[in-house]
Amino acid sequence: MIGPDRFRNVPCPTYPEIRLALFPGRRLRRLLEEAKPHAIHISTEGPLGLSARRWCLKRGFPFTTTFHTQFPEYVQLRSSIPLFLTYRMMRWFHDPATTLMVATPTLRRRLESRGFSNLGIWSRGVNTELFRPRDKDAFDLPRPIFLYMGRVAIEKNIEAFLKLDLPGSKVVVGGGPDLEMLKKRYPGAHFTGYKTGEDLARHVAAGDVFVFPSLTETFGLVIIEALACGLPVAAFPVQGPIDIIENGVTG
Repeated sequence: MIGPDRFRNVPCPTYPEIRLALFPGRRLRRLLEEAKPHAIHISTEGPLGLSARRWCLKRGFPFTTTFHTQFPEYVQLRSSIPLFLTYRMMRWFHDPATTLMVATPTLRRRLESRGFSNLGIWSRGVNTELFRPRDKDAFDLPRPIFLYMGRVAIEKNIEAFLKLDLPGSKVVVGGGPDLEMLKKRYPGAHFTGYKTGEDLARHVAAGDVFVFPSLTETFGLVIIEALACGLPVAAFPVQGPIDIIENGVTG
């Protein structure tokens, strides 16, 4: 695994939690030549992914890629760059891959409609030893507890949840660029900040309903983590949730 942490890196503009490798080409070439890989999978379209892609193409080395996030939609939310330009760049990046891996059939159909090719399904799993039903003792709050877990950022549409008139308590578990703004705007909600591992799983399992308001997901791994904890999921009928949730049964 070669990530940005192995290079000089800087925060991503508008999203400092994401790190971007600075000029990784020379060192990446050395690392790849030392590793003598049998296969290469590129999971980022950032500087590191671009350098790996260039290395593979120069040597005729086959590689696979993944469409992890709705990057064009995220860019549009943060700027005036139109979708078609960002999708054009994404097609250019992924087209040489032997397989572009996507999480759901819905995403595959949508990308095919935008001119992407060589698409394959690579679904997701969940660690059920970590995410499982537990005692609901992480919160001393009025019930029911409606809980969101994930990045606290504009593309997650969290305000659609926080604006709802609901009984009990609203809880947001996670960190991100919009955390402080939402704390000030919604003082009646409870914000735990960033959680990981056992602490994260304990907080999720302590909820009563998992709320997932995002409209721009490729999958939504947190949905199956919440389901594994025994929580029903409330989400919009859009790509990601509709591939996971059985309406009226699991959410």
